[in-house]
Amino acid sequence: MAVSSKSHTTWSGDLPTGSGHTTLASSNAADFDINWNARSAGGAGAVTPEELLAAAHSSCYAMALSHALGENGTAPSELSVDAQVDFVPGEGVKSSAITVVATVPGLSADEFAKFAEDAKANCPVSQALSGIEITLASVTLN
Repeated sequence: MAVSSKSHTTWSGDLPTGSGHTTLASSNAADFDINWNARSAGGAGAVTPEELLAAAHSSCYAMALSHALGENGTAPSELSVDAQVDFVPGEGVKSSAITVVATVPGLSADEFAKFAEDAKANCPVSQALSGIEITLASVTLN
């Protein structure tokens, strides 16, 4: 059975001077202000589509890695995952770089690196982002 997720965005004005508001409609968990300045110049105070994409990527990756490790009988005590999505105005989303720090009892660093690479390739958001460069910027096993 498919699970659908919804968001809703309203926008007023043109791209350079306008602004908008995005709501996570399925969960009603959060509302975000959006504007072009934050997206193109990195201003604070508003969320960008790329920040939301980074949140989707880091959370999906953490779940995929946790699942694979659990199936191996080496469930993580903790995973800390960051994703950095890079956007170039006029060109689009260029890359997503994942950083993971993990505590996984009973697993060597080499074994963990294999699971980390597999999760990068196979989490559903990575698959959806297959048109951009996806890297593991840093993999650390505590």
